[in-house]
Amino acid sequence: MNTNTTRPAPTQPAQAYPAELVSSAVFLLKKLGTKATTQSSRAYEDAGLHPYHYAILALLDEGERETQGAIAAALGYDKGQLVGLLDELEAGGLIERRRDPSDRRRHLVLMTPAGAEALARLRALAAEVEGEFLDGLTDAERQQLHTLLLKLAQVHLPNCRQVAAAASAAA
Repeated sequence: MNTNTTRPAPTQPAQAYPAELVSSAVFLLKKLGTKATTQSSRAYEDAGLHPYHYAILALLDEGERETQGAIAAALGYDKGQLVGLLDELEAGGLIERRRDPSDRRRHLVLMTPAGAEALARLRALAAEVEGEFLDGLTDAERQQLHTLLLKLAQVHLPNCRQVAAAASAAA
C-alpha cells in the first residue's frame, strides 16, 4: 500500500518580537508603516492607480500648486519621478499639462473631470484602507493617534508643518 500522501506543512505561530524591540515606539512605527504601505499599495494597485497618483490629484484639487516643480516640492518627489507619474495620469485622462502662458518654460498641470472622479474614488479607497488598518481603535483613539502623529510630523516632516499648524489653529 502506497502511503506517499502529501501532508500540509504544519503552520507555526508567528514568533514574537523581542520585548525590548516592542517597547520601542520607533520600532513599532517602522513595522506598522511597512504593514500600512503593503496593505494600501495592494488596494491602490487593485484600483489601477498608486498612492503617489492619489497624492498628486489631492494636491491639484487644492488648486494652489499647478506647476510640475511646485508639485514635486510640495510632495517631496524627485522631479524625474514626478514626470513619470504625470505621464501615467495624463495617459489615463486624469490630468492635462499645458505650457504656462506667463512662462513658457514651465508646464501647468490641471486635473480633468475624469481626474476629479478618480480622486473621489481614491478618497473613498483611502478612507476604507485607513478604516481597516485602524480597526480595533475607537473613534476617540483614532483622533488621539492622529493628533500625536501630526505633532511628530510637525517636528520631522517639513511638508507637514503648515498643514499641522492650520489644523491646530482650526481645533
